Amino acid sequence: MRLAAFATHRRVRFPLGPLTLVAGPSGSGKTVALRAYEALARLGSGGELGEVFPDPVTCVPERARPDAQRRRGFRIGCTVDGPEGPVRLDVAVQAEPELRIVGERLTAGGQTLLETALRDPGRPVVQAAWHTAGSCAVTRGPLPDDRLGTALLPLRVAGRTDGERQVLAAAEQMVLALRSVYACDPGPQRMRAPAPVGSGRLLRGCDNLAEVLWRTRSECGHRYAHLVAAVRAGCAGPVTDVLAEPLGDGTIRALLDRGDGVRTPLGLLGDGELRYLALALVLLTGPGVLEVDPAGEVPAALQTLTVLADGFDRCLDARQAAELVRLASRMCERGHIRLVGTATDASWAFGVAGVTVVNLEP
Repeated sequence: MRLAAFATHRRVRFPLGPLTLVAGPSGSGKTVALRAYEALARLGSGGELGEVFPDPVTCVPERARPDAQRRRGFRIGCTVDGPEGPVRLDVAVQAEPELRIVGERLTAGGQTLLETALRDPGRPVVQAAWHTAGSCAVTRGPLPDDRLGTALLPLRVAGRTDGERQVLAAAEQMVLALRSVYACDPGPQRMRAPAPVGSGRLLRGCDNLAEVLWRTRSECGHRYAHLVAAVRAGCAGPVTDVLAEPLGDGTIRALLDRGDGVRTPLGLLGDGELRYLALALVLLTGPGVLEVDPAGEVPAALQTLTVLADGFDRCLDARQAAELVRLASRMCERGHIRLVGTATDASWAFGVAGVTVVNLEP
């Protein structure tokens, strides 16, 4: 991921492995980095610009000066490796005086496959040119200035020539890599109360943790046994099982079975224990359980979910954080989940296989 000019970052590159921790003190831009990743993911999924950036001025670098037309903006991008080789996407967004995409470039193998530019500020479109390599080198046409052009290419490019097929393959590689992102920020206070029966998909704040535990226990006993083992390693006191039971008022509550008939409601656990339990559940489940928009055109067995966990170690002690990152390492190694998290100090992750630590300075 590249943040050429985004909020507190200028000309910064983030290497992202299957398991990446962005570490640094307060003010170093850790949360900003995850915010940029989520924005790229939502744009890649076809999201409208105003929904992705509800307050775009906060994304403009503080010292960025407006041009003669009083325009200011920001630039983000990424490179995705895959069957088509490294495919690079760069996006320029105008935040003031009005929000719009003013430039986009998709490249692979030294070839520009898609390029857009704002030609007429009075119209809500950008002029696009994509690689054709047929009777004409490129095809030109308008694209809306509030959507990512790369995500729209399958609707505009027929794929009749080798060049057009190259464009479609590169765009597909980029879009599939960006989609299926689950931004997770467990809120302990909301997890303590019984959860109403609903869709059974874990919300971003994990408010409905009890309901999802009830669902997952019946769906996959093998994976649930791994969850119980993880909770046993990360919570204080003995843990023989993690239970969920419906109540008479249409809600479900969760408990830890301590053995000898003792059961502890989740409401009595500490903040760190609740966050640990929620993140362990996220790592051990998938798109069918988490509230994400999976790529429908990709078989479930081949889908990769990217979890964004801001404050991965928040409220956790060093033992819990180390246990959780070891669980993340095992799950990421299988190739069906990726994790990008932030931490003030990631020293507890040193020595864990497969962890990429990106250290930031304020």
